[in-house]
Amino acid sequence: VQLQASGGGLVQAGGSLRLSCAASGRTFNSLGMGWFRQAPGKEREFVAAISWYGRTTNYADSVKGRFTISRDNAKNTAYLQMNSLKPEDRAVYYCAADNTYWAANTGPHQYNYWGQGTQVTVSS
Repeated sequence: VQLQASGGGLVQAGGSLRLSCAASGRTFNSLGMGWFRQAPGKEREFVAAISWYGRTTNYADSVKGRFTISRDNAKNTAYLQMNSLKPEDRAVYYCAADNTYWAANTGPHQYNYWGQGTQVTVSS
């Protein structure tokens, strides 16, 4: 499975960005999808996850109500809509996929495949 993340950039606090993660090499709806992020000097942390048909989603407490994860199985793409961005959201964002498609896993060790990351910078 190959994952290509895109959509990062520089935005002012309070602004919005939408990240995309395009998958190939596997039937997309057989994968659970997740987003993680890593800020400088910090460990990679969970952001959001979604099961194969989107029936189950999970969010980190820090992004609940601001971020929305979704997927379009016809386009083999997962999305992370980020609204009301804060300077503390600044990080490299990674998409990930796992074989437990029925779940929306929150642990990075549960994911089998990772994309290359896209930088999100939020100015105050």
